[in-house]
Amino acid sequence: MRLEQIDNPGVKQELSSRQEGSTRQTILTLFKTKGQMNAGELAKKLQITEMAVRRHLSTLERDGYIRPTLVRQAVGRPTHKYGLTEQAEHLFPKNYHVLALDLLEELADDPETAVLVDRMFEGRKRKLLERYASRMEGKSLKEKVSELAAIQNDGGYMVKLEDGENGLVLHEYNCPIAQVANLYQQACQCELALFEQLLGTTVERTECLAKGGGKCSYLIAGAQ
Repeated sequence: MRLEQIDNPGVKQELSSRQEGSTRQTILTLFKTKGQMNAGELAKKLQITEMAVRRHLSTLERDGYIRPTLVRQAVGRPTHKYGLTEQAEHLFPKNYHVLALDLLEELADDPETAVLVDRMFEGRKRKLLERYASRMEGKSLKEKVSELAAIQNDGGYMVKLEDGENGLVLHEYNCPIAQVANLYQQACQCELALFEQLLGTTVERTECLAKGGGKCSYLIAGAQ
């Protein structure tokens, strides 16, 4: 069914949005595979007008996925060419967890290096503690918990705080390192230890995603 045959304005708008989204994805893919391009070059590739291309470029630049660079030419005026930002790289497939798991497995399978797995997780915890300790200075326990929630949210853990009977409860509804944590409990153990050291109080994990729970939940004693 062609777009002009659809009378429902809502359906037209949805189809239009999908087409625009698909075009912007194609533009990003072209930048990834061809490198920097200007509006004219993109228009020829996509077989649409330069005005339409510039509208898509404006949206992508606003969203932080591309940036313009002024390029001087041998003949004629300088032109703006666009390329991907670091933020845009996250839109393309990544397999970091596969690499991490392969490396950990190599260490864990060798009796001579198995102990290094624990050291690696402990080292990660130490670095995170050094990174975030200053954000806890001068804060009450409740303020520290709020700061911890903000830190974890920035890391993609989808945190929610709620009042419990014996203190605040911090829920994490997503685990960005789930593939690692499912196989290496050291990840969960170090997270719990990190929370206790950052907050300076006892923290009890009452539910764990890596053990089949629907979320990771932490009861923080004395924080109400």
